[in-house]
Amino acid sequence: MAVSDKVLGGTMLLTAIFVFVYYTTWTILLPFFDVTSLIHGYFPAREWAVRLPAFILVVGLSGIGFFVGSTIIKEKKRRAQKAKLRAA
Repeated sequence: MAVSDKVLGGTMLLTAIFVFVYYTTWTILLPFFDVTSLIHGYFPAREWAVRLPAFILVVGLSGIGFFVGSTIIKEKKRRAQKAKLRAA
């Protein structure tokens, strides 16, 4: 395993930990702090705690659907091309 793989893996792990801690604090712990607390300045409005993951989910599922659909279309074209060559 190359050093760059370890660095990339470590960076991805630290990013995932940061996102988990940030989102957990935003959604679960923030309601327990007073509205006038300075910690509220580090987070967007609470409705974005639902909107952002929903948007990411829709974009992700759309990307997966697009990939599967394009793969199916390419495979059909390839099979049609093969059948055409066999018939000729």
